Amino acid sequence: MKKFQAIIHFKMDDQFMTLVPAHRTYINFLMNKGIIDSYAVSMESQTCWITMNTDTKEAADQYLVKTPLYKYWTYSIEELFVYDSQHYRLPALQLN
Repeated sequence: MKKFQAIIHFKMDDQFMTLVPAHRTYINFLMNKGIIDSYAVSMESQTCWITMNTDTKEAADQYLVKTPLYKYWTYSIEELFVYDSQHYRLPALQLN
């Protein structure tokens, strides 16, 4: 399994916000299945970053096209060579 980063730019209109609950349900489903590791959105730049676990870039793309917000997106998908996070580290040792 490889890691991919989707870098998504979006444009909003009146209908966009009505689709957000269904989109979040889909994102939560993918997170619960372990397909999405992280999901971040900036309203300031209207950009979204999604880190995904799939075998290929095409497989990552197939998950992205199923979201209700897909028609608002332009994006690229890049394979990650290194992905490190505090969540992947062992807990800090605390002596009593």
